[in-house]
Amino acid sequence: MWIVSDGSRPAGQPVNGARVLVVDDEPNITELLAMALRYEGFTVKTAATGRAALTAVTQFSPALVILDVMLPDIDGLEVLKRLNSGGHKVPIIFLTAKDATEDKVHGLTIGGDDYVTKPFSIEELMARVRVVLRRHGNSGPEGGKMTLADLEMDDEAHEVRRGPHIVELTTTEYRLLRYLLINAGRVLTRSQILDHVWHYDFGGDASVLETYISYLRRKVDRFKPPLIQTVRGVGYVLRAPRT
Repeated sequence: MWIVSDGSRPAGQPVNGARVLVVDDEPNITELLAMALRYEGFTVKTAATGRAALTAVTQFSPALVILDVMLPDIDGLEVLKRLNSGGHKVPIIFLTAKDATEDKVHGLTIGGDDYVTKPFSIEELMARVRVVLRRHGNSGPEGGKMTLADLEMDDEAHEVRRGPHIVELTTTEYRLLRYLLINAGRVLTRSQILDHVWHYDFGGDASVLETYISYLRRKVDRFKPPLIQTVRGVGYVLRAPRT
């Protein structure tokens, strides 16, 4: 196993809804990294080849790419060169089994932001992700607080308010509202929400989502204006009403 984790998570880290693209041809690595990043509040897309990575950068517009050097078609260094030549200036953390100094120097010289050698710990990689995003001005809300209109979520205190009113939420309700809030203004599909909040691909009855949306509306939207909106045929979005 390439990834080492002690099961811990740094306490009090700010939520970050930035988009991260994970590129590796080993499914166990992409799956574990995607799960860890989503747990931290990131929006994640994965790719298994260099060409798929180039397409994903154009379509997904990530704030950061975690890029394996050894890919089955074109290697990660060539991917970065093509991104640069195409005007796509996206931060890159290289991920590779190579540990020779010259490989690291080459990767950083051509524009990589960091270089992580396998095996690595999830905690170390998450720390490096936060450092690189902070360096590029995309570090997420200050102090773990997010706001929309008069709605405020304090992730460190695990507290939600509408104006002066504290909103009491269950763990699942909090997780659902958190995901909607870090993606405020962006319409999320039912499958995206189910995958992130309930951590699995959901192909059956999606009534669990509708049930929890109704719970949130009773608690969060009992104060005006209502913020949780349904986009028919697509999913849900958290946004202030248009005036």
